[in-house]
Amino acid sequence: MNKVAKLEIEGKVYELPIVEGSEGEKAVDISHLRQQSGYITLDDGYGNTGSCKSAITFIDGEKGILRYRGIPIEELAEKASFVETAYLIIYGKLPDHAELQRFSDLLTQNEMLHEDLKFHFEGFPPNAHPMAILSAMINASSCFHQRLLGPLDDETFELQAARLLSKVRTIAAFAYRKSRGLPTIYPKPVYKYTANFLHMMFSQPFQDYELKPEIVRALDLIFLLHADHEQNCSTATVRMIASSKANLFASAAGGVCAIWGPLHGGANMEVIQMLEDIHREGDDGSRFITAAKDKASGKKLMGFGHRVYRHYDPRAKIIKKQCDDLLAVLKRADPLLDIAKKLEDAALHDSYFIERKLYPNVDFYSGIIMRAIGIPIEMFTVMFAIGRMPGWIANYKEIMDGQGARIYRPRQIYTGPTLQHYRTISERR
Repeated sequence: MNKVAKLEIEGKVYELPIVEGSEGEKAVDISHLRQQSGYITLDDGYGNTGSCKSAITFIDGEKGILRYRGIPIEELAEKASFVETAYLIIYGKLPDHAELQRFSDLLTQNEMLHEDLKFHFEGFPPNAHPMAILSAMINASSCFHQRLLGPLDDETFELQAARLLSKVRTIAAFAYRKSRGLPTIYPKPVYKYTANFLHMMFSQPFQDYELKPEIVRALDLIFLLHADHEQNCSTATVRMIASSKANLFASAAGGVCAIWGPLHGGANMEVIQMLEDIHREGDDGSRFITAAKDKASGKKLMGFGHRVYRHYDPRAKIIKKQCDDLLAVLKRADPLLDIAKKLEDAALHDSYFIERKLYPNVDFYSGIIMRAIGIPIEMFTVMFAIGRMPGWIANYKEIMDGQGARIYRPRQIYTGPTLQHYRTISERR
């Protein structure tokens, strides 16, 4: 017997189906509530609203669990590469050797940008934000591949996904080089995904960047840990755009714009800025912790707490170890890391933060790793967008594969003026 919830409105009882996910998550299906009763639900910020059914990523915020297609993030971080993880997220299974080779070959074949796109790069001012360039150039690049804008079959989608995933790193690297007045560095087919990105970022025409395995692995891990994260702001934006049957590039460009916001992808930038401010003031973090507990101080502990996780962000545990390992290999002391560890230790043992479940999240350490690699702060959110691309592609695919899917169209509760009539300008006083 199917379970139902009963809702009584004005003396009338409505039966609403209960939907249960594969991990036991339960939801009340209100799809027909307005049709049956004339009422809608109000959930500002969608904090208690399931916008879709998805088979991509599972999160249990209370237990600190994150799984891609059922596989724990800890296992993928230890054993998989970003490209292998991207395949898993997009296609729903781990690739065999032939599948992984084909996918990697497609990425290599599609890493170059059309030469005419150079004129688009030249049109941006030198101080243009890399995220603005990234979004605009993703959209612009689709114009050079008209086949990708037509009907979507399996072969076309495979090509769309590979082109977008490959070209996004090329666009990002070119945007960085332009912002620094540096010559463009083209990708090399012999390099794998993340190594090629670092090459395009930091090589010079007369000297290739030294690709240390520890640096390549650290950045690859950052991409992997950000590859998908359920229905966050940017992913929900991608699905919203995709529901109109817009093409993949347009949908991803919208995701870039959403992730640009300081409350989403820009959080790791704020962590570094906070640590720099603490260091500049000659504080080891102790005074800042005291101030952060005083609402009147205006000080906020960035990189702690999460909209979903009410426990330690599982990605933070992984990336913290990588951060320690990388700095040890580079033999590079970083006073900001010392301050970060002080803040983390205080937060994990201070009742004020424990009671509020303010644990470190992935943004807390990712910025320190990128800083050690040499990636400038204005590129942090770009790294986030590159990493999140597989999740956006997979969510786009779910929308396109959905049978009878409707365009997303949330309702609202209107709070403006009631009926009023037009007055001529002489009557307006």
